[in-house]
Amino acid sequence: MPKSVLITGCSTGIGYTCAHALKAAGYDVIASCRHPDDVARLEKEGLRCIALDLANSESIVQAVAQVTELTDGKLYGLFNNGAYGQPGALEDLSTDVMRQQFESNFFGWHHLTTALLPLMRAQGEGRIVQNSSILGFVALRYRGAYNASKFAIEGWSDTLRLELANTNIHISLIEPGPIESAFRANALKAIEANVDIDNSVHREDYQTQLSRLAKPGKSGKFTLPADAIVAPLRHALESPKPKARYRVTTPTKFSAVLKRLLSTRQLDKVLLSND
Repeated sequence: MPKSVLITGCSTGIGYTCAHALKAAGYDVIASCRHPDDVARLEKEGLRCIALDLANSESIVQAVAQVTELTDGKLYGLFNNGAYGQPGALEDLSTDVMRQQFESNFFGWHHLTTALLPLMRAQGEGRIVQNSSILGFVALRYRGAYNASKFAIEGWSDTLRLELANTNIHISLIEPGPIESAFRANALKAIEANVDIDNSVHREDYQTQLSRLAKPGKSGKFTLPADAIVAPLRHALESPKPKARYRVTTPTKFSAVLKRLLSTRQLDKVLLSND
């Protein structure tokens, strides 16, 4: 019987690619998207898809009920992927904007995961895979809200891994660097909607950020396609001993080494020269 896996944030990019890849590999995939149009589109493509807005508690409760019914209470895997990035200097971001970032990127993940954990405990096994980021362990200017949400996910996941140590439920983090997706386009909308650029002391630096976010195509020479996440995701789902962390892209691997070798002050200099 195919193992059931729920994937969040499947309208584009990593979630979309991984949902199709796991279905082709024989998994019973339940994809989720925020918007009904995207749900309908993925259903036409042959995926089972449900509506799920991670910033809406009622939507999460409804989604958990649907997943329980669709899997007959036997969900094997959860790939938490749905998230967005809110750019902007921290002093330019209101507390409400920060709350919105955490609602989608952290609290929604907590709510969904803890609501589905009883299904995994009942069947005696399960896999929880968290799509974190290089920005979950190194910080860059003007990404503070996203940095904070991903740092939180890293600590949350490490804690849950320890708390599940005596079970057959495994938790893993995937830490991508630059991946081809709609992430930059969505981030551009977020900064334009929530940051008063013209009246900010950072307005000159924002022009560089806006140019970067608006640039079509790859964000840099190390950018990988979304299917670079498929292999680590499958390993996290299938290996008897899944890794705690899967680092994807050269910048992520290089940054992890620098973080171990350099002092904080030295690492700051590197990050300031490359953001």
